[in-house]
Amino acid sequence: MTGADARRPRPVSDTRPPTDPLGVDFAAPPRRPESVRRTTTHDSVRPDGLLGPVTVLARGRDLFTGRDEKVAVLDEASVELRALYREGSIISLSSDPAEPALESLVGSTPFSGFRASVEALLPHEQVAHTVRFRVLCDLPPALLVSGRALRVAGVPIEMSGRAGNPVGVCAGWVEGGTLLAGLTEAGPPLHVGPVAAPLSPPADPLAWHVAAPLPVHGTRRSRRLDLWEDNGSVRLEAYFRDSHVDARSRETVVHEYGVRAALDPEQERFLWCAAVPGALPYPECPSTAKSAGRLVGVRPGDLTALVRREFVGPSTCTHLNDTFRSLGDSGALLRLLRKSVSAT
Repeated sequence: MTGADARRPRPVSDTRPPTDPLGVDFAAPPRRPESVRRTTTHDSVRPDGLLGPVTVLARGRDLFTGRDEKVAVLDEASVELRALYREGSIISLSSDPAEPALESLVGSTPFSGFRASVEALLPHEQVAHTVRFRVLCDLPPALLVSGRALRVAGVPIEMSGRAGNPVGVCAGWVEGGTLLAGLTEAGPPLHVGPVAAPLSPPADPLAWHVAAPLPVHGTRRSRRLDLWEDNGSVRLEAYFRDSHVDARSRETVVHEYGVRAALDPEQERFLWCAAVPGALPYPECPSTAKSAGRLVGVRPGDLTALVRREFVGPSTCTHLNDTFRSLGDSGALLRLLRKSVSAT
């Protein structure tokens, strides 16, 4: 592949229906020689019943695969959050490795302002783009998506302090769209997605870190980010999925996207970026894949502020925006990759 070819995104299909899943080729592709793979999962369960507290167990791992197919774990962490969903209050928050500073968040909200609090408490981890920082940043949306269990069970989603519906915040909530047209007191219209593909195929048990099977009413937010160097550019491939396990123990997809991109290895700016929509709940959602082109020329370290400031409105998707934020880890992962390659 030439340097020019590396700048050309793979075509994105505008005809992919919102219920067509990306499948195992995106969920768990073969690991490339001399690559780093970051995987994270956020499992939300309700051990005390649908109306009881939610426990979120978040895990993450950075895995280096060498040219000889030997592997090395570069970073790993887990975080456990217990929260009152409707009241929006943290009951407990801990991590492994331990971080006492996180205990100061007990009693605060796990939603608005949570990420800013984590940034203030762990500025060194924000700069280093650690696994723990990434799983902490994904806690608010993962917990919010756990409300899927209530919607499927027919339990109204009532949350304390919520100021109305976020009309216009993204394509799903666009004025006159499918969601608002079908919105009732029980919540948004319920779309049941396809059965979720397995994350770790039998042929590669190391494709993802270990995660226990989800129980009934459980939800999982899964992320994968692969990074490798190829013919003068740095290549990235990301995968994101929210899934839910229903009363019949079927795990189905709620939201799903794939992203492919290339970075200039010297300037560390995006040369191109293309998003591929997978299974999504509403017909307006897939159009937001076009927003990936707005990352061209941006540095990974600037993504969080850029997305927060500019990626709003019906041309965007809040779940895809979080995936763009996760690409902000690519500069740190590139340095980990080069260090690991030079050590082999």
